[in-house]
Amino acid sequence: MHIPDGFIAPQMYLPLYGLAAGLWAYGAKRVARDLDESTLPWLASLTAASFALSFVALPLPGGTSAHVTGVGLLAASFGIWNAFMAASLVFAIQALLFGDGGVTTLPLNALAMGFAGAVAARGLFLALRHLHAGLALFLAGWIGLFLPAVLIALALGAQPLLAHDAAGAPLYFPFGWSVTLPALLIPHALLGLGEGALTLLGVRQIERLRLRYRHD
Repeated sequence: MHIPDGFIAPQMYLPLYGLAAGLWAYGAKRVARDLDESTLPWLASLTAASFALSFVALPLPGGTSAHVTGVGLLAASFGIWNAFMAASLVFAIQALLFGDGGVTTLPLNALAMGFAGAVAARGLFLALRHLHAGLALFLAGWIGLFLPAVLIALALGAQPLLAHDAAGAPLYFPFGWSVTLPALLIPHALLGLGEGALTLLGVRQIERLRLRYRHD
């Protein structure tokens, strides 16, 4: 889902940069206020794991890729703002240092995967955890991957409508929703099962480790 440069029109990425900048500024304040020293090592470890996991990408038809993100795990464990800021940092480093994702598309990647994914994952986890904690974690991981895929498919598919020449030829991403929606949604619906299992196992492992360190 890491969209490279040249796929998104300025009509989309410039407003998204403005929105993302506002959320990054607010997120930085929330993290500085709420993050404590006991949580920081765990958040740092999972951010590093997210960095590594999202590097393993499966190329897909339609000019994009499928990969897990770890956003559901971050959101269920540390909340929306910690997850969003951690994911944004991961995407920024990957774009600037490794060319994985573009600089112009950074706000779309961060907002879709880091923010919307975290909001959906945390919200679903909180809504269902009293009914079945394990299922809540699994579905948080699944929705934290699937919803960003929906948003990115819609954003990519909108490019031929947003920017085209006088003859109607697309100036940026050339495929519409008939290509982007099935190309992204089908594999990510399946890959989300793995992300859900990763979220469930990851949170359970963190809980066990935290309990062990508390007793030591």
